[in-house]
Amino acid sequence: MKYDNSGLTLVTDEVEAGAIRWRSPSNIALVKYWGKHGDQLPRNASVSFTLDAAATDTTLHYTPRQQLGEGIDLELYLDGNPRVDFAERTRTFFSKLLPIYPFLRQLSFRVETQNSFPHSAGIASSASGMSALALCLVSLEEALFEPLTDRGAFYRKASFLARLGSGSASRSVYGSAAVWGKSEAVADSSDEYAVSIADRLHPVFQTYHDDILLVSREEKSVSSRAGHGLMEQNPYAPPRYDQANRRVTEMLRLLMEGDTENFGQLLESEALTLHALMMSSRPYYTLIEPNTLHVIKLLQHYRRETGHPVHFTLDAGPNVHLLYPDAIAGEVKDFIRGHLLPYCEDKLYLADRVGKGPQQLAANTTTSVR
Repeated sequence: MKYDNSGLTLVTDEVEAGAIRWRSPSNIALVKYWGKHGDQLPRNASVSFTLDAAATDTTLHYTPRQQLGEGIDLELYLDGNPRVDFAERTRTFFSKLLPIYPFLRQLSFRVETQNSFPHSAGIASSASGMSALALCLVSLEEALFEPLTDRGAFYRKASFLARLGSGSASRSVYGSAAVWGKSEAVADSSDEYAVSIADRLHPVFQTYHDDILLVSREEKSVSSRAGHGLMEQNPYAPPRYDQANRRVTEMLRLLMEGDTENFGQLLESEALTLHALMMSSRPYYTLIEPNTLHVIKLLQHYRRETGHPVHFTLDAGPNVHLLYPDAIAGEVKDFIRGHLLPYCEDKLYLADRVGKGPQQLAANTTTSVR
């Protein structure tokens, strides 16, 4: 797919300053993608639930640039504080998009963003952050030029752009659940953008809970970007990619059938496989912490005692996601508060669930671009 368009340039004298705001959720991969090639392309397909409470709220302020420059004129504020490192990453992202959006050099930008959860603690903040930014950009394109053909085209383009910033961000532009990566099980799937599989979910999974136990709110010692790079020399990488693609097909079948028990078994195996790949890299690294294992052991005991289909998964970090159906929500939350919170930093957890996807919000224009 090619979105390059040299014709998307502005007559800056005719452009008024404005702002666009999107709230986009994080997502939790059920079948993990770990390893990439080319320009943010996945080595294997992946499946994810889109979350609800764990989200990034981003406002993109823009104003005509007084003098055209070679680079991107941008500043970024996280929770009201300037972040030079994030601004540089965002400028790099915007620069990558210049063949698609040449008008980015004609505007000055101020990005104001905030997360509802700890950044870089393994809750896919890059997924929510980059998807929110991509949605702002496609909305900006429509505001400055003309609407895309339909909403499907809008979200597909947003997913394509988000992928260039963070691979998993491609899935966050869709509510409920998504697949990213070419899979024989999904006819319209692609390595270049994600597709929605909301219509494939059994009712039990449409209201599934995902409570995130914050074992640690510290930033990860190894970034996901670095972790993906280490897969190139990992001896287990080729069979893992084959396994993951088979598991995507299996996971989609379980999601359609409403099979919570086998869903949970596959979910947990995927979580441990992800961390096994980290520990078998060279150099190896571990993101699981002692309290992560304490939580998992207590969960296994609880499941044996009650028979409840509550299972765990892990992202690239120490925090534990507990996934379970809505019918047992009250009992599981009592278990979390009574037995698991002592293993969480500051006894905190984020109660979340499968969500409806991103929302465009009214932009707060009281703070203008300088």
